Amino acid sequence: MYQFSGKLKTIALALMVVGALGVISGFLTTPSSVAEVKEQLHNAHQAHGAHGAPAHHEEQAAGHGSEASHEAHTAQEENSHHDEVSEEDAHAAHVFHQLKNRPWAAFYAALFFFFLVTVGVLAFNAIQRVAQAGWSIVLFRVMEGISGNLLPVTLILLVFLLLGSAHVHHLFVWMADGTVDPTSPNYDAIIDGKSWWLNVPGWSIRAIVYITGWNLYRHWSRKRSLAQDNAKDLVNYKKNFKMSVLFLLFFLFTESMMSWDWIMSLDPHWFSTLFGWYIFATMLVSSVTAIAIVTIYLQSKGHLPFVNNSHIHDLAKFMFGFSVFWTYLWFSQFMLIWYADMPEETTYFVQRFEEYKLPFLLLVVMNFIFPILLLINSDYKRIPHFVIGGGIVILLGHYMDVFIMIMPGTVGDQWFFGIPEIGALLFFLGMFIYTVFTSLSKAPLLAKGNPFLHESETFQY
Repeated sequence: MYQFSGKLKTIALALMVVGALGVISGFLTTPSSVAEVKEQLHNAHQAHGAHGAPAHHEEQAAGHGSEASHEAHTAQEENSHHDEVSEEDAHAAHVFHQLKNRPWAAFYAALFFFFLVTVGVLAFNAIQRVAQAGWSIVLFRVMEGISGNLLPVTLILLVFLLLGSAHVHHLFVWMADGTVDPTSPNYDAIIDGKSWWLNVPGWSIRAIVYITGWNLYRHWSRKRSLAQDNAKDLVNYKKNFKMSVLFLLFFLFTESMMSWDWIMSLDPHWFSTLFGWYIFATMLVSSVTAIAIVTIYLQSKGHLPFVNNSHIHDLAKFMFGFSVFWTYLWFSQFMLIWYADMPEETTYFVQRFEEYKLPFLLLVVMNFIFPILLLINSDYKRIPHFVIGGGIVILLGHYMDVFIMIMPGTVGDQWFFGIPEIGALLFFLGMFIYTVFTSLSKAPLLAKGNPFLHESETFQY
């Protein structure tokens, strides 16, 4: 029976406290008014050495003009100055809105990433059960332990989403007042055309349905798995199999709709038919990587003696394979949109390439080139340090992927990886460690009673 050590528990709690302070500081340091933003922009403009003078001396250079022409010129200058002031105010108000969004967006990026890892492990566990795979039985309790993070992370996610529908934060621009009212100055014809799907009541109800369904399956599956340990027959095993089949059918639909609702609608003028699959690929590679890292950690502490190098090798193979799958979808989505060159599609990538060029291009290095070079060798897939090192890079790369999905549509070019972003990551990492290892400590680490258990214990690749 695994015991959650006091040292690891302290580390988890410390990460949560430090992370929470970082998140709070992000909210406290946002500008308090548009005037403050205007002053910041003005100072930044001066710091970049931008200066110029209006052409007030043309008449003096050309000689004395008539009084009428002088008055006309003065009026023209006043109108021009008024337009410049109006544009400056509008720009400052826009930047103020983006800066107010930043701590919310930073929190959401970390929250959504850890949600993807957790629900991905739940789905991967269900896939193993439905496939009746023999190799992975000894890893079932690790997967169940990681999915123990599902309830807290989805409850926080649900509260966050409902706060958006209550206009506490404004990440989802389609929720703004007047976007579907033709008489409003905020009317948006594209959003209005999607209002049959993007409306607050339907969006909120769907979120509740998704989250409830995933948590119910996790509860029932875990209950049946524990009951099978001491069972004399395979009743619980068969029930778990049937529930997993139904869950995967439910999950395939809800995962796609979740990706449209919670991520793609941040850029409501854009859409991609590949987006649900793209999120699914990010989810799979991140979740398998998390399984591998937790498994290797437990082995390093003397647990999981029934897990051998072949199990680690297979997990690393999935990390490698799903990295290739993610890259295929990333390239397919990008290449097809670039080749078609349709303005309503290219706007998504133009913004990311112009305002997020370094992290956008770094994605390919961290999520494809690095895993390929490291894990293509079969021997390296059996070396824990290589798997851990590669896994950390993969997880950071896919967090960056989520970051780039969320930030452009919420903060535009006012992004920066600073205290709010680091704080949110630390908070959810601490929560992940605490909930996962608490769950692992509540049941034996070997799921007994499975008819394929012996095959899994003697598995050799």
